[in-house]
Amino acid sequence: MDLALEQARTAATLGEVPVGAVLVAPDGKLLARCSNACIHDHDPTAHAELLALRHAGTVLGNYRLNGGVLVVTLEPCAMCAAAIIHARLAGLVFGAADSLAGAVISCAEYFDAQYAQHKVWHMGGVRSVECAAVLRDFFDRQRAQRR
Repeated sequence: MDLALEQARTAATLGEVPVGAVLVAPDGKLLARCSNACIHDHDPTAHAELLALRHAGTVLGNYRLNGGVLVVTLEPCAMCAAAIIHARLAGLVFGAADSLAGAVISCAEYFDAQYAQHKVWHMGGVRSVECAAVLRDFFDRQRAQRR
């Protein structure tokens, strides 16, 4: 989670919503470390999770990331949760829950849905206070700048 938080803080300095993600192979090798880049890339799909999946797929030469574990600072949205399932990750660890768009435990439970072709274990709340603080501080600064 340290690396994911580092990525989130970097995103904040670039004006991106501060979400960071790292993807680890079954052998513990770091395959990707990414942060949100929607604004920079002019791409609504450039979430940290998707960028990490894309990068890891390139590194491995395969879109199936069997056995990998994604660590992310914020509970994934529906788009990212679906991509995690399709990538065949083994697991997901996330920090802060997302009451507005979280699709793992908060607003929907994609990983536990009967229609999910692959089951992904998940653990939320890891360093949630710190992960939530990075987001809260970012949006507090954004609101203050608009005043």
